[in-house]
Amino acid sequence: QVQLVESGGGLVQAGGSLRLSCAASGSFFSINTMGWYRQAPGKQRQLVATITSDGNTNYTDSVKGRFTISRHNAKNTASLQMNSLKPEDTAVYYCNADGIYFGSSLPFRGWGQGTQVTVSS
Repeated sequence: QVQLVESGGGLVQAGGSLRLSCAASGSFFSINTMGWYRQAPGKQRQLVATITSDGNTNYTDSVKGRFTISRHNAKNTASLQMNSLKPEDTAVYYCNADGIYFGSSLPFRGWGQGTQVTVSS
């Protein structure tokens, strides 16, 4: 099993910043891609940003230039630095990771429990 634990959410005023962190643990051989998704009330979960093990990043258009995803491969962690936050960024943010299990070499995809980000206007 793979466990993903997020931290760093909270309440911030528009224009402010927050940093989310995600730590992965468990019996895995490697993690390929780590990412952040978000889900606002009444809406589907959407991709925010992803980063591969070799550092390639991908962002949804609405956060480009404001959010930065990073990871530390040796520590199996990922972070999302969110600047210039807007009320429409309000959502539950979920960490996601996919990789290979140790031993069986089977693929896995895991989710964290989510952390609330609220941006007030």
